[in-house]
Amino acid sequence: MAADIRKIVLAYSGGLDTSVILPWLKDTYGCKVIAFVADLGQGRGELAGIETKALASGADKCVVADLRREFAEQYCFKMLAAGAVYEQVYLMGTAIARPLIAKAQVACALREKADAVAHGATGKGNDQVRFELTYMALAPHLAILAPWKDPRFKLTSREAALAYAKARRIPVAATKKSAYSRDRNLWHIAHEGADLENPLNEPTDSLWLMSVPLAKAPSRPRYVTVGFKSGVPRSVDGTRLPGHELVAALNAIGGKHAVGQVDLVENRLVGIKSRGVYETPGGTILYEAHRALEALVLDRETMHYKQLVAQKYAEVVYYGQWFSPLREALDAFVASTQRQVTGTVRVKCFKGHATVAGVCSPYSLYSGKLASFTMGKGYTPSDASGFIKLFGLQMRGRGRD
Repeated sequence: MAADIRKIVLAYSGGLDTSVILPWLKDTYGCKVIAFVADLGQGRGELAGIETKALASGADKCVVADLRREFAEQYCFKMLAAGAVYEQVYLMGTAIARPLIAKAQVACALREKADAVAHGATGKGNDQVRFELTYMALAPHLAILAPWKDPRFKLTSREAALAYAKARRIPVAATKKSAYSRDRNLWHIAHEGADLENPLNEPTDSLWLMSVPLAKAPSRPRYVTVGFKSGVPRSVDGTRLPGHELVAALNAIGGKHAVGQVDLVENRLVGIKSRGVYETPGGTILYEAHRALEALVLDRETMHYKQLVAQKYAEVVYYGQWFSPLREALDAFVASTQRQVTGTVRVKCFKGHATVAGVCSPYSLYSGKLASFTMGKGYTPSDASGFIKLFGLQMRGRGRD
């Protein structure tokens, strides 16, 4: 197989794993390697000098793609519209990012006339599935290289990787003292490893990066208004913003008030339970606002059925099945439910919570007259008697037995 591979495009983050995988691929396959970097809003700290670093690590070329707006509007906001939350609390900032990275990586490979795509995900995690399913769906003719699953790859410990990097003068920021494995983008930051591997250990105040520790959150709340049109977030406090800037603005607001901190022992696709601590400040505000707006404008049957769809949609995202006919079909259903999800929602950010403080929509189904305890012309109480008798007919029958 090595003889057929002349050029590889590697999903490159600049971290320890991909920094040693890049020269390992060159040594093993004796071919050109292009480092592909996806800018998903992980910040200047991670991306500063990444092209220089990739070339110094042996890359023949480095391609950096700014995917921030696409990430927010075509991935995160679709997930938001579906109401997808994995295992009730995880807003899937890592899971939703991988298909986009892989899609852009495949596009780069096709432009560069590469023979293979590669990633640095381990054989224990979910990301290997997410990357490889996307490769298969979009470019099945490309070879898929996953060094962590290659028996020839011996750099499977942090110590071995650091020694390899030192021997080859590969610039890496990681040291043996680095505590956590982190994944950051515009939507969230995930923390794993170190003391978090014991579920008895509470996250320390020093762990949080996108948000302040709860104990340091301000003693006064911050109210923020989010505007939606057809289920899509469009504005913050009356200012219309493109998707990536809107999420960034809400991250700053929510992060200051410790909003969106989640500690979860989750069920990975591969069958392993893992513990992750997540920060999703802006996303949490958006989910609460969107949920409140839907409650105002959707009829009961549509809303209840959509909750079933949301759970399946979350599994599709988490399992890496973004480029599947099922996700496309679910999107069609979700889009039809969002036509009238238009309006504004006021959210109170205070001491780790994002709570709805007010909601309005031109398509509101709420009627103050009907909901009032005062009986009016629109509702005849005696009609309820016949309805209840019919609704409880089977229960009455069973009660007689």
